[in-house]
Amino acid sequence: MNTRLILITVIASIGGLLFGYDTGVINGTQYFLSKNFDLTALEKGWVVGSALIGCFVGSAVSGTLSKQYGRKVSLILSAVLFTVSAWGSGLPSFLPQSVSLLVVFRLIGGLGIGIASMNAPMYISELAPVHIRGRLVTIYQLGIVFGFLLVFLATYYIGQGQTEDYNVSSGWRIMFWSELLPSLLFLVLLFIVPKSPRWLFLQGKEQEARDILIKHQGENGIEETISEISTAIKESERALSLTDLFKSNVGKIVVIGSVLSIVQQFTGINAVLYYGADIFEKALGFGPDDVLKQQVLLATVNVVCTLIAMYLVDKWGRKPLVLLGCVGMITGFSLLAGTLMTDNVGLLSLLGILFFIGSFSLSMGPVVWVLLSEIFPNNARSIGMSIAVSVQWIANYLVSQFFPVVVESELNNRPAFNGALPYLLFIGCIAFGIFFTIKYIPETKNKSLEEIESIWN
Repeated sequence: MNTRLILITVIASIGGLLFGYDTGVINGTQYFLSKNFDLTALEKGWVVGSALIGCFVGSAVSGTLSKQYGRKVSLILSAVLFTVSAWGSGLPSFLPQSVSLLVVFRLIGGLGIGIASMNAPMYISELAPVHIRGRLVTIYQLGIVFGFLLVFLATYYIGQGQTEDYNVSSGWRIMFWSELLPSLLFLVLLFIVPKSPRWLFLQGKEQEARDILIKHQGENGIEETISEISTAIKESERALSLTDLFKSNVGKIVVIGSVLSIVQQFTGINAVLYYGADIFEKALGFGPDDVLKQQVLLATVNVVCTLIAMYLVDKWGRKPLVLLGCVGMITGFSLLAGTLMTDNVGLLSLLGILFFIGSFSLSMGPVVWVLLSEIFPNNARSIGMSIAVSVQWIANYLVSQFFPVVVESELNNRPAFNGALPYLLFIGCIAFGIFFTIKYIPETKNKSLEEIESIWN
């Protein structure tokens, strides 16, 4: 790996960092803003989930944006949206302070996340050499989890030592504004990265694409890479439209990618990341000061296990990591659910959450993004990945909107469940993920994007 390739991958992965930061900031702020606006469970779900509606719209249009204007321009647009959202979510004093206005700016941030969540991993995969593609795309997931760690540290630092009244009235606003620094940095650095070589090939700019590939992958094997790309593009005279997509073999790949995205979200990962403060306070009995500390611990485990996944994804392969992680996630949530049902919450409950987070970060977190960036053929990569990522955001929204409703439901609070119902539901979804991975997900380790395309044919 040359230094410039690593630098470009890191810059693109700041899109992942902002993904994690923008979605994670609601964890640190919702505890305080919920009290500020006196939100009900349904309203709390709407404030948290509203950004995900923007994510869905952003990912839905990102395929068209990416195909028309390229991956780089799409990422620049996402950086602008992140910046506007970070400023507006703090609700400056000269704006009317209302839940509706907060939701508007959260939607804008969601648009940025949706666009970046498709274009950043796709951009990295199209620039990376075959033998390290999984590791480089995993840096994007590392960016996401590092974004969570960074925002949890920021919210802890901002809220630490302040009175609860201060955090309820003002602290949460500063927490939102802290995102301005990474979003502006992302915007500036994007102007130094090259365009995607595969997108340039699709635009007929073969010499420019060749120069970029040689500069970032070296000349060894470059002719074979260029030949594979050219052949794959020539075999399909035009990119598939949405109508054509499901008339072709690609429709099957879209369904598989979409189900994989749904399973990733129905593991319950974002219930923990978005509502960690509520889980720690209500289910585990921690106080407001302890809540922020537990979030930092949670995010640290997230980062460490993602680093391990980054090392293993090109050695062990994609499927073994997913299967191992699913078993670990079931184990973690089983510990949590067991302690809740037996009314024995404490250290074992916390260990269960951390074991779940670590297992997700080792598997479904990074590997799903790697697979989504790999499995679609050249002529359908933009639109296919756009659909799969859009479905992912719908699933994310459903979890974030209804998790607090299930938590506060009468059924969940009956002695039989004692608060464990949502985690038992997540365990069932993870078990389905094991079956689906074994039956439908191909192993893509050490295969070029064009070789993966031939698997489906």
